[in-house]
Amino acid sequence: MKTNKTINVKGTDVILFRQEKEDFISLTDIARYRDAERSDYILQNWMRLRSTIEFIGLWEQFNNPGFNSIEFDGIKRMAGSNSFSLTPKRWIELTNAKGIISKTGRYGGTFAHKDIAFEFATWLSAEFKFYLIREFQRLKEDENDRLTLDWNLQRTIAKVNYHIQTDAIKENLIPAELSKTQISFVYANEADLLNMALFGKTAMQWRSENPNSTGNIRDMATIEQLVVLSNLESINAVLIHQGLPQSERLTQLNRIAITQMKSLLGNKNLKQLES
Repeated sequence: MKTNKTINVKGTDVILFRQEKEDFISLTDIARYRDAERSDYILQNWMRLRSTIEFIGLWEQFNNPGFNSIEFDGIKRMAGSNSFSLTPKRWIELTNAKGIISKTGRYGGTFAHKDIAFEFATWLSAEFKFYLIREFQRLKEDENDRLTLDWNLQRTIAKVNYHIQTDAIKENLIPAELSKTQISFVYANEADLLNMALFGKTAMQWRSENPNSTGNIRDMATIEQLVVLSNLESINAVLIHQGLPQSERLTQLNRIAITQMKSLLGNKNLKQLES
């Protein structure tokens, strides 16, 4: 499970977390808006309803291959009767449900996938649901803004480091009196040196393999690849200053790319940016 986050909805703190790229919201906290002392009782009253059983059962059938449909049919037949009662824990145990989760500990309680949580909020209070959705959307927008900022930062770093590399090319690789066409060829050649070291192919090779793409090989790069690319640009500038031939630089840069990619693919901070 990911780190818990909290939003405040009409004075009530509601805990959320992400699991397998899906958002789960505390039903216990939502119920506290109605009655802080009887949240479990309120939640059980909601789960007694036939309409509730039909909704959460339908959600499981669409999203949970391991859902026990036989047990669900039995529960649905009993739902709505005066003697019928159902707790979240029993629902999970009988049907192997995944849309509702019962947690213990400091941040314990009953959590549900956002689809189910919004349905519960509808039953509880239309006004509360309205503000819950607004605060949830605000949180997701903040997360998306942060992800975009981090992505653009890596792109900017790569572009800045590219200028460091091109300056080194001017000083060490470009003979005097070259035409602009010749100079641009040298730059393209060095750019493809990094492409080969990191992606194993030139920009032209990638383009021929992806004729329908609107971007280029670097536009399609992952966050990890962009981080390594920015590092390779700086390292290549140093190797150029040292006078190493291109073939030797390619070998070294490829080894560095392999090592750094292996390291970054296990980096938890970068994984959080992608989640």
